[in-house]
Amino acid sequence: MLQNLLKKFQCGERQALAKVISLIENESPLKEEILKDRYFSAGQAKIIGFTGSPGSGKSSLIDELVDLIRRGNETIGIVAVDPTSPFSGGALLGDRIRMQKHGLDKGVYIRSMGTRGNLGGLARSTKDVVKIMDAFGKDWVIVETVGVGQAEVDIMNVAHTTVLVLTPNTGDGIQTIKAGIMEIADIFAVNKSDLPGSDTLVVEIETMLNMKTTEKRWRPPVIQTSSLNGEGLGDLFAAINDHRNYLQENEIYKSMEKEQASTDTMDILEMRWRSYVCSQINNGGPVSHWLDQVLNRKMDPYTAATKILECLIKPETNDSSKF
Repeated sequence: MLQNLLKKFQCGERQALAKVISLIENESPLKEEILKDRYFSAGQAKIIGFTGSPGSGKSSLIDELVDLIRRGNETIGIVAVDPTSPFSGGALLGDRIRMQKHGLDKGVYIRSMGTRGNLGGLARSTKDVVKIMDAFGKDWVIVETVGVGQAEVDIMNVAHTTVLVLTPNTGDGIQTIKAGIMEIADIFAVNKSDLPGSDTLVVEIETMLNMKTTEKRWRPPVIQTSSLNGEGLGDLFAAINDHRNYLQENEIYKSMEKEQASTDTMDILEMRWRSYVCSQINNGGPVSHWLDQVLNRKMDPYTAATKILECLIKPETNDSSKF
């Protein structure tokens, strides 16, 4: 069954892509096998992240940007992270509604995902779904975060280029003097530029960039955009391509890919190690013994963690007589 599904996936069938994403999102036992099989097919897509506060117009901006990308006949995968419905547990699909004009375009695949309680602006499986769209052969993968605050910066670990969307008269000007999400932006898009205060917000962002003491070879451009009248969309597209070229010319892209591969491996290792330790708790062995020692305040958790590590790495120390 899985091999048949993967064969259809490799042949570019959209239904197979949808099925594979569902298996990954639902933490299917087949998830690991799928990701292992498709790992070497990924690594070619341009991954762009759009983040910003709720109501900043991220979806509408992406919708217009897709038009520009499609003029070059390149294919696009969109991962739109929405709030989770408290009733069904699924995504509320607000982003997908705003992008509906591309619903019939076979070169564009849109997938909405619920956060399912995950913090950071993304769903737990977003990174894996991006890899799958990449492996499917999409030239671009665009990730839109759920509406975020200043500390939700997970998108920087997924995207090659991060576009921070801000709007005038919503308090975003205050954010320019704060740490957090402002520091991860490769491009600033001051959206809804037809509203009053747009020019002021641009000045505030430029001032913030000028105040930075750390040297950064890439200076994030600040672009005024409006999905209503089309202002600045061409400039935004050009800035995204410029940043991609910058990463490649300075070999930063390769460095990012290596770092991401290392991070992915460590994340998997940490997850498996934690699962293994948890599985030992119910065995009545050394792990349970040292946890009981901490629970009864006969040992501090740091010493207990060291002993548990020694027990699991060196099985010969599992002899209960040595406790």
